[in-house]
Amino acid sequence: MILKILIADDHKLFRQGLISLMKTRGDFVRVVGEASTGTEAIRLAERLRPDIILMDIYMPEKNGLEATREIREKYPEIAIVILTSSEADEHLNEAVSLGISGYLLKNLDGEELFDLLMGIAKGEAAMTRAMAARLLKNAANVRVGGAEADNLTGRELEVLRAVAHGASNHQIADELVISINTVKTHLKNISAKLQLDNRTQVAAYALEKGLVRSYERGLDR
Repeated sequence: MILKILIADDHKLFRQGLISLMKTRGDFVRVVGEASTGTEAIRLAERLRPDIILMDIYMPEKNGLEATREIREKYPEIAIVILTSSEADEHLNEAVSLGISGYLLKNLDGEELFDLLMGIAKGEAAMTRAMAARLLKNAANVRVGGAEADNLTGRELEVLRAVAHGASNHQIADELVISINTVKTHLKNISAKLQLDNRTQVAAYALEKGLVRSYERGLDR
């Protein structure tokens, strides 16, 4: 499967560099469009229906967070990854509350970006351990809603806490000694029970509810 990518960034040079990078992995990703404003990103999302949008925050007309809100409301099946230079906590918190699939800084290297995009294709969140740590630090300011966790099983709670620490499906499977397919099943059940849209919101939920405090395994080391 080749992932269709839409790039939304107001800096032409950055867009061109990102497109050139994507071409080195044409067997995996294909850039189907580029937008220089939030308004254009919304229009192209409707017309092109990409699998993933790499969205900057600082853009004219409508910023990336405003565009993300509209796109998520209309096309929740499109994964949106914030790719920005902003390290502001309020941007990270708002982006997570909107149901993004990941939050990345522009200083990451190409291979790390491809690894994270591949993770999204597998249903994982595109978020580095550093971003997960910042979410943990700012958990009190993250609001994603969701139902109560009372009906989660003990194993589902373990998976939930691992996700909040930024663990991949493979890492969770190794740590809990279960198969990757079982991890995916647990995540699907967790999302359904908590009425959440994606893995990033699952992680934010665990942080918001303080469920990671009792997590004592070594996934975050």
